[in-house]
Amino acid sequence: MKKADSRSDAARTYDLGSVEQIPIGEGRLFQAGHIPVAVFRDRQDQVYATQSLCPHKGGLLADGIIGGGQLQCPLHTYKFELANGEPVGNECKALEIYAVQLNGEKHVEITIEKPGSDVE
Repeated sequence: MKKADSRSDAARTYDLGSVEQIPIGEGRLFQAGHIPVAVFRDRQDQVYATQSLCPHKGGLLADGIIGGGQLQCPLHTYKFELANGEPVGNECKALEIYAVQLNGEKHVEITIEKPGSDVE
């Protein structure tokens, strides 16, 4: 994994490599500094990034099912909106989401806002 330079003191941007390493309709686990993140690529080739573990029971979200703009946790089928992390049909805490984009080389870039001491 490669890291991009930070853009400011309030945010750090990381280059996670080619989007091709994430199959369409699936997610993959990455590290952004010391923060594990789940990155998803939907069937419209849009990318999304969330915290790595479900706040309900700690399911690995990168192994979840995505469709219709939603993510389903692989452990207990809790659903969340990929765009904003809000729970769907459950009272679980919302997911932390991260700004993510594809750069000109089709690499996934993720920005972590206000990094704490656990981010390089």
